[in-house]
Amino acid sequence: MRRNSARHQAQVELPNYFKCVAEDVLGQCRPQAGIWVDLGSGSGGLGFALAHKTTGCVILVDPSRGALAQAVRKAQQLGLSGRVRSVVGVAETLPLADDSVELIVSRGSIFFWQDRARGLRESLRVLRPGGCARIGGGFGSAYPRWARQEFFRRRDGSLKKKGSEALKSFKHATKPERLADLVKELAIPGCKLVSDVPGELGTWILFRKREVI
Repeated sequence: MRRNSARHQAQVELPNYFKCVAEDVLGQCRPQAGIWVDLGSGSGGLGFALAHKTTGCVILVDPSRGALAQAVRKAQQLGLSGRVRSVVGVAETLPLADDSVELIVSRGSIFFWQDRARGLRESLRVLRPGGCARIGGGFGSAYPRWARQEFFRRRDGSLKKKGSEALKSFKHATKPERLADLVKELAIPGCKLVSDVPGELGTWILFRKREVI
């Protein structure tokens, strides 16, 4: 009976967390329509969730050409080709102009950046005055607790297959304390940490570029 129960649990399809993350982003950043960027987008899960909430342009930035090719096909299927664009790039050297972006979001990618401080400074550079960035990892405050726990169970199981060091290394990289140290290092005015749910995993760096006076 236990084996059947475990097999059924593994087959349960988890809810789409990108929609929950997008709602938190919009609620905290309140971006104007314009250019929004999904940094480290992969195939564009968060970017597409945001594209449905704006009339502006969403740019997907990722180093993987394969993942972006999938995103391009999905944009065509959804009728969003005119508003969702893809650009090959990395956080540390964003292929975007100064003061050109209203919103930058990034879910999960910062833990794999080669230079996190440089990547965050690049995000600040391309934001227009008044623009907002929300960078970190989580599922959104409205994501069901059971789904969050099941996601962690599956993720940890997958990492364990790669060896105990893989799981240990990932958990160290995603500690909220490491993001807190970045906030102190950068000293961006108004920059702070926010959480999906206080006391649980899901931590983000949130900052807004100062308006020119």
